[in-house]
Amino acid sequence: MRTLVAWCPDWPVVAAGVALDQAAAVVGGAGGRVLACSAAARAQGVRRGLRRREAEARCTGLRMLAANPDGEARAFEAVAAALASLSPRLEVLRPGTVALPTRGPSRYFRGDRALTDRAAALGEEVLAGRGHCQVGVADGLFAAVLAARRGVVVEPGGSAAFLAPFPVAALDLAASLGTSSSAELAELANLFRRLGLRTLGDVAALPAAQLAGRFGPAGVRVATWCRGLDDRPPHPRVPPPDLTVVAELDPPADRVEAAAFVARALATELGERLAAAGQTCTRVRIEAETEHGETLSRRWRTEGLVLAVALVERARWQLDGWCNGTGAVRPTGGIAVLRLVPEEVRADRGLQLGFWGGATAADERAARGVARLQGLLGPEAVTVPRCRGGRGPAEQVVLVPAHAGVPVGNGSSHASAAEVQAPWPGRIPPPSPALLTVAVAPPVEVLDATGAAVAVTGRGIATAAPARISVAGGSWFEVVAWAGPWPVDERWWDQAARCRRARIQVATAAGEAHLLILNGGRWALEATYD
Repeated sequence: MRTLVAWCPDWPVVAAGVALDQAAAVVGGAGGRVLACSAAARAQGVRRGLRRREAEARCTGLRMLAANPDGEARAFEAVAAALASLSPRLEVLRPGTVALPTRGPSRYFRGDRALTDRAAALGEEVLAGRGHCQVGVADGLFAAVLAARRGVVVEPGGSAAFLAPFPVAALDLAASLGTSSSAELAELANLFRRLGLRTLGDVAALPAAQLAGRFGPAGVRVATWCRGLDDRPPHPRVPPPDLTVVAELDPPADRVEAAAFVARALATELGERLAAAGQTCTRVRIEAETEHGETLSRRWRTEGLVLAVALVERARWQLDGWCNGTGAVRPTGGIAVLRLVPEEVRADRGLQLGFWGGATAADERAARGVARLQGLLGPEAVTVPRCRGGRGPAEQVVLVPAHAGVPVGNGSSHASAAEVQAPWPGRIPPPSPALLTVAVAPPVEVLDATGAAVAVTGRGIATAAPARISVAGGSWFEVVAWAGPWPVDERWWDQAARCRRARIQVATAAGEAHLLILNGGRWALEATYD
């Protein structure tokens, strides 16, 4: 299928209202990594995936912006509405990227090149100098995404040759197609490199049966993309009417929070219906009717692996774009009816398990449960733990919103394995404590055999062996074993922010083991071992 893709480069930066000539970067996730950056920042060495501190070191005066997916979707609605005039079959892959089939529009504008010129002109007109719109056409959606990055029109039948020289790292862009997550594709690309497959042409040359046997459905999809084909069936199954979910809002909602609350409930219900029918949705249409009779509609690609979370997120994005849009995009009345229509469904064939285990049906059930809780409490109220680098146990785990813990579109939000395992001088050795003091750490008195307080010298050496401890003024317990100290001297170059700490492990005669921290000359209970 000939497909047109319109892509707005560096959209997270553009949506934040940053000028094109200003060095800026959008950071997000538990690791504080760069998700997108401006051309001016790239000219000074800033790249996606860099940690915030490294990006600031490379580019003096770099403006840091917090990731804002809702704001990106809201700002992009005006661009999507303008491009929708070319075809009613336009669908949003993610904020900043849309796709549409060219068969009808290309005939109307007398060729693919004339169609791309028209699409680029519409996008540039809406952006009005705040950004750019690049358009590409190719056979298959994946090839069209890469063609938009180059701003070219690939001749019919030439997609395989066009894709062949691209490195396997380009598979990361396929996350926007809605059938695989960015983390899964990045892992697959890394595995291809270790196997000696450097380009997409190398992957396309492998027999499909071997790719299916070794990599499962993900390998088959990737091989199909690399050959310049579309992995979507030419005649997708028409969903039965009972899968459509509808809600009437009485009174009509004029604020995005009220409408999004109903949309989350609808998305959860739709995910449950699809799961009960053994199906998964690859494209959903979000419809809204206002109290003044206006009808709003937009198509979105959905993530097949975590469908419930993807439906909730896209519904919230779209409603935010409508309710907080400008000009012709914004409705004149409150939203009275919301409707989610699954336009393309497939049989849910499950996931290919890895050699050492992998995703199961329990993961999908957990995702639906999280989506239900988000519908009741709000998207930021449900959090999940993420590992990151650090020295103490409290620094190595951080709580992030559940929807941010699911990698969609712009990449993964958790720290990489290399960052977690990187050398951390003063880091506590494993195993980790079982119970962490989350609130105020209770004070601890640590005495030696003579009754003097135990301290740690500037050279990181204990003044004496701990003999007994008392937690929060309670009973005294004899120390039968201890280890440490592990001193930490952070930000030693900045006297105002310098932090010197030390930790020791103690085991008492009562059968308890604790991790104690010395900060500012005072001991406190940081964690307890099981």
